[in-house]
Amino acid sequence: MKLIKIEGYILSSPEKINQLIQSIATIDSTTITIMISGDVKLELAFNDLAKKSIDVSFQFSDETSIVEKNTLNLVRELLPIASQSAVLSFVKQRFNDLEDLCKGIQLLSEAPSKTLEEVSKLPAVILSYIFYAALSNKRDDVSFEGIGNKQPIHILPAILPTNKHSQFKSRSNSDMASAYYAIHHAYTSISFWKNKEIYYTADPLIVKNAKPIHHLSYEEAIELLNYDQQLIDPIALEMLIHHELEVEVVHTEKTNSTTLIKGKSTSNNEIVSGISSIDEISLINIEGSGMMGVPGFAKRVFTTLFDAGINIILISQGASEHSICIGVKSNSAANARNKLEENFADEIAKNHINPVQLVDQTSIIALVGGNMKRHSGISGKMFNALGKNGINVMAIAQGANEKNISAVIKTSDKHKALNVLHEVFFEYTKKEINAFVIGTGNVGKKLINQIQQQYTHISTAQNINLNIAGLCNSRNMIIQPEGINLASWEASLNSGEKAYVNEFSKRMIALNLRNSVLIDMTANEHVPDVYTDVLKKSMSIVACNKVAASDSFNRYSHLKQLALEYNCKFLFETNVGAALPVIGTLNDIIKSGDLIHKIQAVLSGTLNYVFNNYDGQKPFAEVVRDAQQEGYTEPDPRLDLSGKDVMRKIMILAREAGFPLEMRDIKCHSFLPEPCMQGSVDDFFDKMKQYEDHFQSLLKNAQAENGKLKFVATLENGKASVGLANIKSDNEMYHLYGKDNIVLFFTERYKDQPLVIKGAGAGAEVTASGVFADILRTIN
Repeated sequence: MKLIKIEGYILSSPEKINQLIQSIATIDSTTITIMISGDVKLELAFNDLAKKSIDVSFQFSDETSIVEKNTLNLVRELLPIASQSAVLSFVKQRFNDLEDLCKGIQLLSEAPSKTLEEVSKLPAVILSYIFYAALSNKRDDVSFEGIGNKQPIHILPAILPTNKHSQFKSRSNSDMASAYYAIHHAYTSISFWKNKEIYYTADPLIVKNAKPIHHLSYEEAIELLNYDQQLIDPIALEMLIHHELEVEVVHTEKTNSTTLIKGKSTSNNEIVSGISSIDEISLINIEGSGMMGVPGFAKRVFTTLFDAGINIILISQGASEHSICIGVKSNSAANARNKLEENFADEIAKNHINPVQLVDQTSIIALVGGNMKRHSGISGKMFNALGKNGINVMAIAQGANEKNISAVIKTSDKHKALNVLHEVFFEYTKKEINAFVIGTGNVGKKLINQIQQQYTHISTAQNINLNIAGLCNSRNMIIQPEGINLASWEASLNSGEKAYVNEFSKRMIALNLRNSVLIDMTANEHVPDVYTDVLKKSMSIVACNKVAASDSFNRYSHLKQLALEYNCKFLFETNVGAALPVIGTLNDIIKSGDLIHKIQAVLSGTLNYVFNNYDGQKPFAEVVRDAQQEGYTEPDPRLDLSGKDVMRKIMILAREAGFPLEMRDIKCHSFLPEPCMQGSVDDFFDKMKQYEDHFQSLLKNAQAENGKLKFVATLENGKASVGLANIKSDNEMYHLYGKDNIVLFFTERYKDQPLVIKGAGAGAEVTASGVFADILRTIN
């Protein structure tokens, strides 16, 4: 025997009714009982009519006729004319019953509960008879209620017996009616047909990668009862589980979309079966030294709330007995606090306990799984994932059966928390990065193009979905949490709203997307002002911008400390050598216990290009002009040729090596005559022409010693300097061409032959690739 409970709202049109009839035809069972609930809209309309009838002036017949007309039209559209008469007569009689009940209410000027119960039954009776008529029109083995109940298919309304209404205080009387019927008629299974989702690993409206759960054990289903996935009335489900009936939830509009609840142990291979949540929770905190070691204190708390009719959803207490934390629904929180303060007024007055604290706007999230029992590391994995994403846990509870771990968090963090936990426990193939990019100039454009080109590769090869959720330049900004279309990003940005960096970062923080990364592709001195707020929300930063890392040591170390404290990343690899793995290698050397003795480096692609191309045949000023036209210099080349940029880079390396240097601590041996540094850019080029002899002299001195001119940065014994050097042929820096950079690490392990990193140290393409690599590092 098979019992099927069909939600009335599924039967809202002839097309849907006929689809269900086709589904019933495929069921392999000799006897089927189908129970049908009332359509929600019809139930609301009937109840509204009944309550309005208390007013003696209310003309209920006018509104009744509108609802009746719609229901009769459904019959006429569904059935052939020859089959309509009896059904139309049945429906009209039920509406007559409704009018009689409304008349009685109007005469009494009140709506007795028993009358309202009778009104609430009518939609299920009407809809189940219409379905019976439609099914009977297709086959002759169907019965309705007590008529011909020996037929293989028996249809009846999902309504509780009159004497059971007050016994079961349930959200859904139709679920209760179906469960009661199945239990008292010795059914072994029951199927709930719905046109909404079955049980999922998380709410699919919040977690887009949520997966259907095809099997739950009885215990797992009970653990999920009070959470958001209440597809079946909790009391009804608990009754069915208590009597060990197999319970099936079926999505009628999707194939292979079923959850089966059966058995005392899970057959699911997942350690965690599902992640769920409850909203509108308030935390009540009671604490004080007067609680410690006092027998019966907790009993007084619980008795107070019981007497006030307040349900306790979560309890958390530390072994110190110094505090008790209780979770209740928000609509009863103020009453709960007042009752507790009344009961403990004497203790509060004597300062034995503190005034009762109330924390609103919180939610409970929970991991549920039958395989969690005696499986170590689950709670650690859960709280580590939340902590890394800046989600504060306010209270924790776990039952002794080890099948539910619950945590209270801010409601504003719920969306992020569910996605983070789902990613950790269920998404073994994909991680997600949500990138917010500031700066879409030459390097920024290259970065976006690289991400677009590599999107499929990193998705398949590295199991990462890289989603650009925000773009901002000096003019406009756009934020699209679902991801900006990279094929048309420029047009989208050009039509975006006016850009404000502070507003952009605030919106990024407010969205609170998991694995969010702020990417600074600018050279703007004000953009790093938002870094602190971003890091404090456990959101990583990738900076092509050198301002923050080369500012005061206090600012640099503060940002590094924030990243450490809030479990996120502050990465700036491209600050030193574009895509060259200089900072990463330095950090690995130090982490492995090696000691840095000396660092020598050519860190300016611009200066290397200039001196590699200056052979005395073309004036030095023209070589610099060529470099400027190739895009290798800043608009004002003095920023490169002065050595200031190299000073910043060696200072960053010194700091990463553990030396707290400031710019004033670095010696700069400038090769430019002082007059060249004065006036405009045009004046600069004119002055260089005047000092061509100076530059020729530098070149000839180097050539006389078979050397090459290189602008070298050195860090040794905690002291740093930069300046022009004559490099001999036996030095690694001698064979450095074009705009390449080179870094030599002399360490305890690399004493005689240094560890060498060499390659292109300038250019938009390579710089963008270095930023790209840092972005991918934020998730590892």
